[in-house]
Amino acid sequence: MNRKTQKRMLFILQRKDVSLGVMLVAILFGRLADSYAGPALLLEVAAGKQTRQNCVVSMPLPPEMKGQHLTLVREDDAAELPVQVDLSTAQPQLVWIINKPLSKNATRRYRLFARESQASQSEQVSVADDGSHLNVTVDGKPVLTYNHAIVLAPRRDQAYYDKSGYIHPLFTPAGKVITDDFNPDHAHQHGIMFSWRKMIFEGRENNGWDQKSKLGKVEHNKVDSFTSGPVFGSFTATIDHVDLTRKAGPVTMLKDKWYVRVYAMDNRFLFDITSTQNCATKQPVTIDKVHYGGMTIRGHADWHDGHSYDFLTSEGKNKVDGNQSRPRWVELFGPLDGETAGVTILSHPGNFRFPQPVRLHPKMPYFCFAVASPDAFTIEPGKPYVSRYRFYVHDGKPSASVDQSLWEDYADPPTVKVIPES
Repeated sequence: MNRKTQKRMLFILQRKDVSLGVMLVAILFGRLADSYAGPALLLEVAAGKQTRQNCVVSMPLPPEMKGQHLTLVREDDAAELPVQVDLSTAQPQLVWIINKPLSKNATRRYRLFARESQASQSEQVSVADDGSHLNVTVDGKPVLTYNHAIVLAPRRDQAYYDKSGYIHPLFTPAGKVITDDFNPDHAHQHGIMFSWRKMIFEGRENNGWDQKSKLGKVEHNKVDSFTSGPVFGSFTATIDHVDLTRKAGPVTMLKDKWYVRVYAMDNRFLFDITSTQNCATKQPVTIDKVHYGGMTIRGHADWHDGHSYDFLTSEGKNKVDGNQSRPRWVELFGPLDGETAGVTILSHPGNFRFPQPVRLHPKMPYFCFAVASPDAFTIEPGKPYVSRYRFYVHDGKPSASVDQSLWEDYADPPTVKVIPES
């Protein structure tokens, strides 16, 4: 046991008001500390303005912990918690989940230990490549499939609808598929996709939304990486936005890198998609003004009757009055096998033109964050266009209070700081 841990235990055990339970935790904590090697840090999480439960926490990985095998211990009960390092960015992030409720305005402390060898942590979130798809599961339950191979359109006289670089199917925790693909009404809408309806490139108009136009297309380029883990599973994929109007042949206008991170949650599915679009040439790409196009989801085929599905927005609007409103989040829900299920997309406050306008279709179960609705904008070379969204998939009826709480967790997460010890 190192000197800092000894001093802290002695202080706890000498307090006259300390309970027997706390004393036992201190003793257990000291014994646990003996099994760890290397540096140890004391971390403090502040809940902020709402109670946190099933909440993702992250912080920059402390420099002294880089390359170490890490163990996180909750100080109030000496429980070891799953923890994982996200290496997808230049600054690695330490990530874990608050499962034990942390009350509004309260704080909780954790010990981050380095170990000589990797502690045993089950890979609760699995990402597997079967050669055509990346299949993501949580505790063995299917969550989503990313299609990196071309999925053929059902009608071969409509081969222009062949598609890759999108998510479908998306499942609820009960195993029900909640998205649709190649619906005969709008065969160009595919599960979860990101396409622009109207683009200007080298003076020519492009349409990456509707493949039937044959002006453009959006297709998978490569899987950059994928990983499984105890806290999250993730993958990075590059998707090309291609101009089909150039006389010399097709040319990629935008390189869209998706980073998808799926969390280990109980009784709900929660995942993030970050899209980073860069110009693929030295020419800018203008996203022209139009009332739809962007991050999109197409709901289950059973909802296509136009009556059984509905929307719920952060402003309390629905498919009747929500179109072109600017909500923080939107839920799409309806009956699946006789029971209600829903998927909510939460928009990050750092997104361009937040809160972004939405296209809520009054007769079809799809919506998108239509950021080009107010006016055109341009993606310039060397200046990436970044979009961040969190998805919440559940069984049961929608709850505005749950959706808003999840948005607060996403937009204003708990803060973490390192507590110096003398």
